[in-house]
Amino acid sequence: MMIRRMFDFPDVSLRRQMEDFDRLRRQLDVLNGRFMGSGDLQRTGVFPLINLSENKDAYFVRAELPGVKANELDIQATGNSMSISGERHIPEENGSAKYHRREREAGKFSRMISLSNEIDPEHVEAKMENGILTITLPKAEKAKPRQVTVK
Repeated sequence: MMIRRMFDFPDVSLRRQMEDFDRLRRQLDVLNGRFMGSGDLQRTGVFPLINLSENKDAYFVRAELPGVKANELDIQATGNSMSISGERHIPEENGSAKYHRREREAGKFSRMISLSNEIDPEHVEAKMENGILTITLPKAEKAKPRQVTVK
């Protein structure tokens, strides 16, 4: 006890700091609950999972969409953005089923992706294979890098 008072032993200040962090975490949880609803995946905008890559000619978007049919997707491409929207259906369990874990949800989804360069919306291609949607977004001619020769 005497050592704590004389040397301000770190245990006391550490406890206060941890209490402050805990209070901050609780406040952020309250704010998150107000703005994000229940916090499920569809509301927070993380479904479908997407990878975005590029080379000198095009952007490539790959989205995981298991169980979603290609004809149920709406893909829009303009200037320097694209969006994917649709609806995922999951068969209902019988009425007496009790869930132990429920991570897959059904419902409508929408993802908007902003790109750093303009694309050519007339030549966008999309294909679905084994639950993976692959979209090829060719870059506009003015956005492609040009080789400059030094004279």
